[in-house]
Amino acid sequence: MSSFKKTLIQQGMKMMSDPRVIKWMQDERVMKAMMAAMSMPGKAQSFAKDQIEAAAKAMALATEAEVKDLRRTVRKLEDDIAQLRVEQGGSNGGGSRRKSA
Repeated sequence: MSSFKKTLIQQGMKMMSDPRVIKWMQDERVMKAMMAAMSMPGKAQSFAKDQIEAAAKAMALATEAEVKDLRRTVRKLEDDIAQLRVEQGGSNGGGSRRKSA
């Protein structure tokens, strides 16, 4: 851990033991404000993600989630094909796609 971070944590712990800060932190308004401040990064990230998805849809682009779903579907279909080949007695390389010599 960097020395700056250690110093910051130590100073924060020192402040938290001050009776004035303890009394201040027990105020319901302060606690609500702290909770709101702590939830801001998540809300900002969610908002940005929603805006990116809306822009992608407007430009007819696939979103990351859609690509992930598509990959999952393709993988499942490949597994299903492999299972069908095993059930039919082995892989013959595609059957009707073979060219006769």
